Amino acid sequence: MKSKKQEVPEYNGFLRKNVIRLPEEIEQCTGIRIFGKLLRSFVFSTDVAIIRNCNADAVISVYPFTPQPIITHALILAADKPIFCGVGGGLTTGERAVEIALDAEFQGAMGVVLNKPTPNSLIKKLKKTLEIPIVITVVSEDEDFEARLRAGVDIFNVSGAAKTVDIVKKIRSISKDISILATSGKQPENIVEVIKYGANAISYTPPTTGELFKPIMERYRRGEDY
Repeated sequence: MKSKKQEVPEYNGFLRKNVIRLPEEIEQCTGIRIFGKLLRSFVFSTDVAIIRNCNADAVISVYPFTPQPIITHALILAADKPIFCGVGGGLTTGERAVEIALDAEFQGAMGVVLNKPTPNSLIKKLKKTLEIPIVITVVSEDEDFEARLRAGVDIFNVSGAAKTVDIVKKIRSISKDISILATSGKQPENIVEVIKYGANAISYTPPTTGELFKPIMERYRRGEDY
């Protein structure tokens, strides 16, 4: 006789009940266990208010500017979940990227994220320097995944838009054991598909603060309470 699955008790309170909830389908993936913590869902954000008010397991904080330690410090200090920090790899490379990554580790980052142009020589240097995992962003099937693995990559962060599933398939055909974090959009069927083909964890892009404010302001204008 099968035992009935027990419901998960939940407490929301009143003031903090309006959190961003990531799609439940993400719970179907295996997750990636890092230093004992099982991480299935990653929110892609540098917005401290969003980071503090969502139910993601971890955060990927990458931004389109030169990495600055003070930003990393602020995010790690304010976050209530593990942070994976962008440390460059394109314009910011060489010893500067190594120093930024080492500083992030000392401040408490759980991992460092490198962007697509990162040379394998830099990955090798980081692997010799850091204890925390190295995440490399992948945007195309043309990447030399085996060379990345030999250099010391621990997690592939797949962000290939419509090609994400194909990239995940290719990586999984090369290695059954490598950790794959992937974007999937917000549609349940897309999340399930990318998990089906080998993603261990899902990266989710939340609504912007402006998008979240819009329905609230509309209610206020109608004279309704929140």
